[in-house]
Amino acid sequence: MYIRTVSRKNKDGSRVHYFQIVEKYWDPRKKTPQTRVVCSLGRADEDGEKRLQQLVASIKKRLSFEELAQLDGWQFEDSWEHGAFHAVSSLWEKLGIRKILEKAVQSEDRSVPFERAIFAMVANRCLAPSSKLCCYEQWLAEDVYFPEGKDIQLHHLYRAMDLLDRHKDDIEEELYWHIGDLLNLDVDLIFYDTTSVYFEIDEEEADKRRGYSKDGKGENPQIVVGMAVTRDGIPVKTWVFPGNTADVSTIERVKKDLRGWKLNRCIFVADAGMSSEDNLKILSGGGGRYITAMSCVRGSEVVKEVLSRKGRYSPVAGNLEVKEVHVGTGENSRRYVICRNPLEAIRQSEHREKVLEELEAELSNRNGHPKRACKLFSSGRYGKYLRKLKNGELRIDRA
Repeated sequence: MYIRTVSRKNKDGSRVHYFQIVEKYWDPRKKTPQTRVVCSLGRADEDGEKRLQQLVASIKKRLSFEELAQLDGWQFEDSWEHGAFHAVSSLWEKLGIRKILEKAVQSEDRSVPFERAIFAMVANRCLAPSSKLCCYEQWLAEDVYFPEGKDIQLHHLYRAMDLLDRHKDDIEEELYWHIGDLLNLDVDLIFYDTTSVYFEIDEEEADKRRGYSKDGKGENPQIVVGMAVTRDGIPVKTWVFPGNTADVSTIERVKKDLRGWKLNRCIFVADAGMSSEDNLKILSGGGGRYITAMSCVRGSEVVKEVLSRKGRYSPVAGNLEVKEVHVGTGENSRRYVICRNPLEAIRQSEHREKVLEELEAELSNRNGHPKRACKLFSSGRYGKYLRKLKNGELRIDRA
């Protein structure tokens, strides 16, 4: 298939030229090659050439890079990504991470490119998360343009992790002060939480201990990782605790470390897992302030004195109403903010009515059958709506 030019003579003797796309094919009847017009592209004038250029551009959009290279007489050998990798590299430089890590490397008098190895692992985690082995053998070798990493070996990636561990506290502190100035961080609020990370090994070792797993992997050794971030989600500091550490027992260490960074006067925000009596005393020490979620445990101050306190809720948003309750006086006074979601209240009310309808039907079938009634009473779905009479009969607890 190719483009040819044909001409036609006008009555005044002038000639007009036209572009055509023609195709060669074999005619089995005549047993000779023939040509046929596929389509006409209009006059072969200046506008016609522009139409051809547009057609070529449109065709190129349908071709791969390798196919285009072959059309121009080139042979495609390889390609490396650079755009996203370059963007990560620019952020790395602007945030000052390279200089801080190079300072840590120089303190050990090493010539190994540990900083470049750490950057390679971070960029890989940002763009194409994989193992260190895959990062070295495939990603760095075949996927990205990183000439500075040509001297990096696999063992450099593993040894770089040891370097980070040895200098973790100093690196985090320098990063905090540098990024705090660069981004003008708002550290009036510090949010803190923990999670667990498990290992696919059998034996416990060092900080790898069995404990409560948030991944549902209680049979695996794990570590507990804590992180403090600003209200915008910018990390401030991280901690690694033994895997058998309870969340509630980490607050004292965290508060002590943040005090060294002059963050002891900020408002500390944590979830209900941190709100033990001892932790609240630690958080309030030295003029500290905190916001924590509170568990509604039966018999606790929250249930007996806060939730039972009368008063109107003030609307904050379409799905949020709040009511303030103050308990105690002087140094022992506490300010509670009860949050109510009216939309969720409607949803739960409708759900509760549906459950009660099911429960009434179940009671009509199960009363008189002790085993079936016992199973109903211990049910997570129905049990909380039931009360048991002295004769063992079940009734719906309307209260």
